[in-house]
Amino acid sequence: MANILAIVGRPNVGKSTLFNRLIEKKQAIMDNEAGVTRDRHYGYGEWNGKQFTVIDTGGYVEGSDDIFEKAIREQVKEALAEASVILFMVDCDTGLHGLDQDFANVIREIDKPVYLAANKADNQERMLAANEFYSLGLNAPIFPIASASGSGTGDLLDKVSDHFEDREPERSDLPKISIAGRPNVGKSSFVNALIGKDRSIVTNVAGTTRDAINTRYNLFGKDFLLTDTAGIRKKSKVHEDIEFYSVLRAVQAIQDSDVCIVMIDAQTGIASQDMNIIGLADRYKKGVVLMVNKWDLIEKGTRTANEFRKAFEEKLGPLTYIPIIFTSVLNKQRIMQTLELALNAYENRSRKVSTSKLNEIIGKEIESYPPPAVRGHYIKIKYITQLPTQTPTFAFFCNFPQYIKAPYQRYLTGKLRKHFDFRGVPIKVVFRKK
Repeated sequence: MANILAIVGRPNVGKSTLFNRLIEKKQAIMDNEAGVTRDRHYGYGEWNGKQFTVIDTGGYVEGSDDIFEKAIREQVKEALAEASVILFMVDCDTGLHGLDQDFANVIREIDKPVYLAANKADNQERMLAANEFYSLGLNAPIFPIASASGSGTGDLLDKVSDHFEDREPERSDLPKISIAGRPNVGKSSFVNALIGKDRSIVTNVAGTTRDAINTRYNLFGKDFLLTDTAGIRKKSKVHEDIEFYSVLRAVQAIQDSDVCIVMIDAQTGIASQDMNIIGLADRYKKGVVLMVNKWDLIEKGTRTANEFRKAFEEKLGPLTYIPIIFTSVLNKQRIMQTLELALNAYENRSRKVSTSKLNEIIGKEIESYPPPAVRGHYIKIKYITQLPTQTPTFAFFCNFPQYIKAPYQRYLTGKLRKHFDFRGVPIKVVFRKK
C-alpha cells in the first residue's frame, strides 16, 4: 500500500496549518511557483527517513449550515479508504463539537490506524482539556499538539511513520508507467490509441475515469504496465466525490510507478496543479516525461514549437532534466515517441556508472573548477562513487562536506547529466566526510 496520510476533521480545527507544516518543512512541491500553495491539497512529506504523501481534506467541506451533507461524508470516506493512516483533528480551544462525533462515526467504519490530534493545545489547561475527546469512543491515541508552533507534532509523527513502508517497493520485471494530469487532457484517449481498443471509457466529461486502470502493453519486444489515472483538478473545482477519489488514485499511482508521463493541454499550458504533479513525481524520484497534447489545435506560424518549449522550460525552472514532447493523440502524432521517452527514462533511472569512470570524468571537471573555499577552508573532493540505491545517487567524499553550497551542488549535477544519460530522471548528490 502507498504511504498516504489523510488529515480529516471539521472546519477550522487547523488541518491546513498542520498540512503546510508537514510538507513545507522540506520545501515541498515547487514552493516558489505562483498559486501552488493556494491550490494544492496534497504534498510530499518525510519523517524518520520515510517518504509519504499528505492529503488535506479541509478544502472539501463547504461552509454551509448543513456542513456534513451526504457528498462531504462520501468524500471523507474515499479519503479514509485510500489512506494508510488517518489523522483526525479536533480543537482543544472550542472543545467537543457535534461535527466531531459525525466524523468519528464515519472513521469508526474504517479499519485503519487512527490518531487523534487535539490541536491548539498551547497551554497546560488546554492539554488537559484534550482528554474530553476520549468520549468520542474511537479507541485511538490522543496527541495534544499546536500545529501553528509545531509543539507535539514530532511525537505524533514518530507514531504515524511507524505505519509507512521505509523503502521503495521491489522493482518488478515490468516497468510501471503512470499517466497523470488534469481532467480532459486526453489520458484515456492516449491509452486507447496505444492499445487499439476502448479499454477506458472516453467522453468529454471531466472525471469519467474513476479508477486507475492498469494495461499490460508490448512495444518493440518490451513489456510494461501502463496506468491511466483519473484526472486531477484544482481544489477549488473539486466538488464531486468521484474527482476527489481520482486525486488519491493518481497520488497512489505516482508512488507505485517507475516513470510518470504528465499530460498537459497545449492550449492551457502548465498550470499550478500540473506543477504539483511534476513536483510530487520529482520528490519521489520517479522518471518524468512532459507530454504536451492537443498540439494539432495550436495555430502554427505565429509561435513555433521552440517558443513553446522555452516557455515550458521556464515554468519547470530547475527541473531541466524533464523531456518535453509535443503530441496529438487525436492524430496519433508522436504518441509512440512519448512511450520511447518514458522507457528511456526507466532505463536511465537504473543506470549504474562505474567508480573509475566517475572519478576519471567528473574528477577532471572538479579539477578545472574546484569548490570555492569557505572561511579559509579549502575543500578537496577525494573521490566519487554511485550509491547502490534504486534511483541515481552519487556520493562525493571530501574533507569539509558541510561547506559545499547549493550552486556547486548544481554544478556537479549538471556535469553528471552532461557526461552520462540521465534524461527524464532526478539525480541526487550527497557529500560525505573522508
